[in-house]
Amino acid sequence: MANGINIVIGICGGIAAYKGLELVSALKKLEFNIDVIMTKAATKFVTPLSFQSLSLNPVVVDMFEQPKTWEISHISLAKKADIFVVIPATADIIGKVACGIADDMLTTTIMATKAQVLFAPAMNTKMYENLIVQSNIKKLREYGYHFVEPAVGRLACGDVGKGKLADVDDILDEIGTLIVKKKDFKGSRVLVTAGPTIEPIDPVRYITNRSSGRMGYAIAECARDRGAEVLLITGPVHIKEPRNIDIIHIKTNEDMYSSVMENYKNCDAVIKAAAPADYRPLEYSKQKIKKNKGELVLKLTKNIDILNELGKIKGDKILVGFAAESQNIIENAKEKLEEKNLDFIVANDISSVDTGFNSEYNKACIISRDRTEDLPRMSKRELADKILDNIKRISANK
Repeated sequence: MANGINIVIGICGGIAAYKGLELVSALKKLEFNIDVIMTKAATKFVTPLSFQSLSLNPVVVDMFEQPKTWEISHISLAKKADIFVVIPATADIIGKVACGIADDMLTTTIMATKAQVLFAPAMNTKMYENLIVQSNIKKLREYGYHFVEPAVGRLACGDVGKGKLADVDDILDEIGTLIVKKKDFKGSRVLVTAGPTIEPIDPVRYITNRSSGRMGYAIAECARDRGAEVLLITGPVHIKEPRNIDIIHIKTNEDMYSSVMENYKNCDAVIKAAAPADYRPLEYSKQKIKKNKGELVLKLTKNIDILNELGKIKGDKILVGFAAESQNIIENAKEKLEEKNLDFIVANDISSVDTGFNSEYNKACIISRDRTEDLPRMSKRELADKILDNIKRISANK
């Protein structure tokens, strides 16, 4: 996803300037090309050398410094940028840009760029709530500039309120949304399930599986970025909730079944990336089962197969399933494709140590009725894009 994408990061003078290092580091890990412009005030908080070490590019500060190449820096970086991110966006930088003031390298480059500009404000609560600042933000939004809302929390001054820099994950999320220019799912509603379900044995114990929910969350975020209205039905996971997505939290297979069936009719496509428990205890003990010296025999009964039930009422909707297999992957997936009346199925090998449940990567095979596409190892976000591409392909042929 990141190949060939250039991001210019503008660092302003605020206590949260150090968070820019975390953002640059995260973006480099995603293989974006990063250039950094710092205001002189920002260099009082973090050194340019720190950003240069992480970005692997020279850092620009002084508008009148001796150029290292023949290019005029503010023009070359303005043209180079696909996305421009300002962090922490102070009241000063917001006010200057809103009023068309270009008196340093950062403001001059922002004025000269045609790229989408994202501001991540960070300032004292009273300053953020000031009518002048809010008016400037409103004006910039109307001009097409983007903002990541600041968080509520304890500020450097000791106050508690809105004005804390948004989490880096939220800023990364917004950058991802801006990068995706293809909005081919606009007007579509997509239902995605993710994560495991849990089946209680007693008030303390339960049955579950190793699903992390990462694949389902990646699909939900990708569908959102491509313009879809997304409903995410998720089991218990340890992942930060994605923004701008309707989310229903469930626990058991029965909970997931009820939520899916209730919302299925309002969706154009359903992507069942969850790994619901196949079995549940035949009897639930209201009291904790006491440990004894002998064996504990736990009788299980089969849960309702949600994907199978969806296949029976599929109609003209797109239905996508997953097959997490450890052997006979293609054969088992093709059998599941037919049995459950799916449009296509995503099969992956869960025995691989560097892909699967808890990895950021996956290696899968997308099997539809007309073709089989064996994919190389890729990030779950990249695989999500492939899945959505197949939904568009099948929708066009219906």
